[in-house]
Amino acid sequence: MLEGNIHSIETFGTVDGPGTRYVIFFKGCPMRCAYCHNPDTWDPRGGQKKTAKELLDDFERYRPFMEKGGITATGGEPLLQIDFLTELFEEAKKRDIHTCLDTSGIMFNRKNPELLKKYERLLKVTDLIMLDIKHIDPEEHKKLTQQPLDNILDFARYANEQGNLIRIRHVIVPDITYKPEYLKKIGYFMAELVNVKQLEVLPYHDMGKEKYKKMGIDYPLKDTKPLSNKEAAEAQKIILDAMKERRIELNKQHLI
Repeated sequence: MLEGNIHSIETFGTVDGPGTRYVIFFKGCPMRCAYCHNPDTWDPRGGQKKTAKELLDDFERYRPFMEKGGITATGGEPLLQIDFLTELFEEAKKRDIHTCLDTSGIMFNRKNPELLKKYERLLKVTDLIMLDIKHIDPEEHKKLTQQPLDNILDFARYANEQGNLIRIRHVIVPDITYKPEYLKKIGYFMAELVNVKQLEVLPYHDMGKEKYKKMGIDYPLKDTKPLSNKEAAEAQKIILDAMKERRIELNKQHLI
């Protein structure tokens, strides 16, 4: 049985998928998002070694409180440990546990046949994908995350092709992603994905500042003010309106 490198566990998560969740934070992430509030998960080293059985046996202790919930793999980036992640989700499905993958999709590569088989196997046992789209503009995405955008959008397309239920997550950051042209582009992209059933727009916050300070890391957005819930709601409306508009166009062209 494989071992996963786990940063931490949250036993009563309420914002990481439907219902109350057992949230597993994986170690390691290649993204360096300027607003990341979990920089302590970046390094793939360290952490606790856990088997799927150990994690799921621990989940069972809380199961009576999680009837409408399940487990969520987050991080860090869970897809860095795809073999262990797949084993975890396969074992969870044997126990009739709802599985949710919170990912940036950055590790996806359709051109690698061996890797593609691994993704096909994983997605068969994944009930919900919460896909974080950090920025919709390729150049701005690289500035914000230090990673390219192409594979992320292609992962969304692939998951859609596989029939997986997808929830898009997007953080709205003043002067970075909080611009109508970018918000509309996200809506247009979402319109192509028939299995996108939900959008979660999150207002930028700076609660990670103290963690950066303790770790001796410079916080890149120290001069950026948090966004209000009202502004986030307005941004969400722009995205959804653009998505609806684009879906009408695609339907007329019989493209979806």
